[in-house]
Amino acid sequence: MPPQTARVLALAFDPSVQTADDATAHKVLDAALALAAGSGFKHLTMDDVARRAGVGRMTVYRRFGSREALIDALAVREARRCLNAIASAVVDPAAPTDERLADVFVATLKVIREHPLLARLARVEPEALLYELTRDDSAVFRLAREFLIGVIADSRAAHETSAVDPSLLAELGVRLGASFVLMPDSVLPLHDERATRRIARGLIAQLLGTR
Repeated sequence: MPPQTARVLALAFDPSVQTADDATAHKVLDAALALAAGSGFKHLTMDDVARRAGVGRMTVYRRFGSREALIDALAVREARRCLNAIASAVVDPAAPTDERLADVFVATLKVIREHPLLARLARVEPEALLYELTRDDSAVFRLAREFLIGVIADSRAAHETSAVDPSLLAELGVRLGASFVLMPDSVLPLHDERATRRIARGLIAQLLGTR
């Protein structure tokens, strides 16, 4: 079974949590990612990971200790990669608010569309996302919303104010993101980032009352 998403997000947000960061460890984690994206966590074995990574079985155990620890390390690494991609989406901090939030929106859609584990969720296990979003009093939902609130607050220029509460924009973002995993088919030009950004910016501008 995959790790609990709320626990993984909590670990990913905790800077004191460190995982193996050498070349061999990343090779093992890359192998685990490829296998999990293909057949899920349920069938993931240390032997298969070692074989895929081209290393010995004991090398995997020495780096991670157990299958559960390996899965946790993979989940934390990938969660941080996704969160960093979204958080660093704003290229020009002096750009208008609607443009910066559109950057975040496009980056979020790109992560959802391109990450192999999220792609598997959309294709094979959409019910797993629903389960994680609603378990533990929606802890995953709250963690994701708090993360986006921080991104939205950080993306605002110091001199700008908006009548729209960042928590409302963040909640809309989480709900939209979940919907794209659960229902990936869309009339949005998702493979054309420029067009998607233009559409997103127009919608966000209306929410912000700048148009």
